[in-house]
Amino acid sequence: MSSGARAKIEQLKKKAEEALAKPPAFGPDLDLSKYKYEAEKPKDWLTKDLAERAELVGIDLGERQRAGTYLQLDHFSIIEKATAGGVEVMSISKALESYEWLADYYWRALSVDADKFTALAEVKRTEGYFIRAKKGVKVDFPIQACLFLRTPRVAQNVHNIIVVEEGAELHVITGCATPRVAEGLHVGVSEFYVKRGGKLSFTMIHGWAEGVDVRPRTGVILEEDASFTSIYVNLNPVKTLQMMPKVYLEGRNAKCYLASIIAASGKSHFDVGGATYLRAEGTKAEIVSRTVAKDEAFVAARGLMVGESEGVKGHLECRGIMLSPMSVVVAIPELEAKAKNVELSHEAAVGKIAEEEVYYLMTRGFSEEEATSIIIRGFMDVDVKGLPPVLIQQIRRALDVTAKSL
Repeated sequence: MSSGARAKIEQLKKKAEEALAKPPAFGPDLDLSKYKYEAEKPKDWLTKDLAERAELVGIDLGERQRAGTYLQLDHFSIIEKATAGGVEVMSISKALESYEWLADYYWRALSVDADKFTALAEVKRTEGYFIRAKKGVKVDFPIQACLFLRTPRVAQNVHNIIVVEEGAELHVITGCATPRVAEGLHVGVSEFYVKRGGKLSFTMIHGWAEGVDVRPRTGVILEEDASFTSIYVNLNPVKTLQMMPKVYLEGRNAKCYLASIIAASGKSHFDVGGATYLRAEGTKAEIVSRTVAKDEAFVAARGLMVGESEGVKGHLECRGIMLSPMSVVVAIPELEAKAKNVELSHEAAVGKIAEEEVYYLMTRGFSEEEATSIIIRGFMDVDVKGLPPVLIQQIRRALDVTAKSL
């Protein structure tokens, strides 16, 4: 890394240090002093627990039908490997040392001082991954990335960057997990850059535990004719989770699709959503949210669409089901038009499962529990086109597990 790039990163770090006490715009604030910022590198990393949890969130440690793998345990990169031509997979620290130009992308899609969590990811960064699909490369199988948090009360603060070059197509599946009894903090800063005509699909499956606080921070920049598809699935209870990925459609005819499927139980507190900024003519965006809440879980489902150029289109859909009287689902859609001929729309619905639907299935021989599970499974399904069959299969498997657990 050149002296110029190092100086730039040092400036970013100083800026972040000044924001370490800055509360987030949404969701619960956290006391960062209660977490540990040191962890020991594991000697025997492939435990039965890790293997089981990795499989649950879509990670195949046998690397079948995968174009590459990145595996991180606590603060340490364990596997960095690309098996398909034209793609690269490595730790973010190695990438910053290897590529001078990467400093121009570092903290470009996000502000390092947005809040204490973006700041923490810079001041106390503990690796993260860099993935690149080179110009014109089309990868059939997904690259998988697993971020596993194992040490109790440790803070895992990663910075991830994905670059899809002009005309390339890339699929990434990220599985984040921890042992069921673990406590800790996961801060995941992710920056995605999709060049002209490029396509990126990003599937994220979370399998956290009831003692874990999770703070993803994501920024996406799309150039002309680029497309971005994001599918987020939460499987398990979590202490608190707050995320609001921001997608900037900068190039003409760029498009994005964001879908989140939240299964909230126990005393989980979710504040989740997505924001899209349609800044060029012909851009299109869709945000879809499906939430099922039970026990004393709380979910705030947000959606923001800002039309900043003529001829843009966007739709926001938020639906929630409450399975217990103590659960809460709040839908917060926002639309903002800043130009002529902007078409933005939204629909939201929150309620309980219709008794007649349960009764109908029970008359067909299903128990009440089975009937409820079938309805939930159908409710959580989202129509995602353009994904490879292996990813669609993995998403459906995750949804099956989630529906049975509720």
